[in-house]
Amino acid sequence: MKLKEIIERCNLRVFTPEVNFEDIDITGGYTSDLLSDVMAACEAGSIWVTIQRHLNIVAVAKLKEIPAILITRGLVPEKSTIEKAQAEGVVLLGTGLNSFEATGKIYCLLKGIKGA
Repeated sequence: MKLKEIIERCNLRVFTPEVNFEDIDITGGYTSDLLSDVMAACEAGSIWVTIQRHLNIVAVAKLKEIPAILITRGLVPEKSTIEKAQAEGVVLLGTGLNSFEATGKIYCLLKGIKGA
């Protein structure tokens, strides 16, 4: 599924509008707040759902070829995180939903389950 469609259908905030997300394919997702867990288990092409918002999330995303990070609970990434994400081509997103709700919505979209 295209990231653009996920953004639109889940009404996500884009913190890095300069990064072109029109043609990014999202093939899966992963929810975790532990960077070491994401490095060990998240697959390339996934959207990462977390409450973390510091600079290191961008480094992990680049390392694991994660094109997008969704920050939940209405939290806003640090300015340095936004700047680094823009420079590295990582899409930073936000939602007021908690991680459980956001993950459920995205899972339903990716699996084609109605009601998402």
